Amino acid sequence: MLGELNDMEMKNVLSSQVLGRLACSDGNQPYIVPLTYTYDGKYIYGQTNYGRKIRALRKNPRICFEVDMMTDMANWKSVLVFGEFRELKGKEAEHARDTLFNRVFTLLTSSTIHLHEHDEKGTIDDSNRVKTVMYRIKIKKMTGRYEKI
Repeated sequence: MLGELNDMEMKNVLSSQVLGRLACSDGNQPYIVPLTYTYDGKYIYGQTNYGRKIRALRKNPRICFEVDMMTDMANWKSVLVFGEFRELKGKEAEHARDTLFNRVFTLLTSSTIHLHEHDEKGTIDDSNRVKTVMYRIKIKKMTGRYEKI
C-alpha cells in the first residue's frame, strides 16, 4: 500500500535519522549532497566547510532536504522538507553545534573501540569532525510518502 505520512510521522522520520540529502541551487545548476544532521522538532541543524554548497546557499538560501527510512524496496518512508538555510554565528552556532554533536557524535564512535588504541589517557580526538560553518534550516513545508506491504 502506498500512502502519505501525517505530520507526526514525518517528524518521527526526521527525528530518527541522521543522514539526509540537501538540494540547493546557485541559480544556474542544482546541487545535491548527503549530510549529517539533527532535527530538534523545529529546525534541522548541520555543519559544513566552505565550498560549492555554501556559495550556492549564500546566493540562494531556499533548499529542499530529503530523508529516507528503508527496510526494503516495498517498505519505506520518505520525507521532503522545503525550507530556508541560515548560517549561524556566536551563541546560535554554539547551540547548533551542541545540538548536532549530542545527537550525531554518539553514533560516530564504535562501541568496539578500546582505550589502549588511543593516547595514554584513552581519549579520542574528534577535532577533525568539527567544521567551520554551522547552519539551520527553517522548515516552511514538508511532504511525506510511504510504502508498506
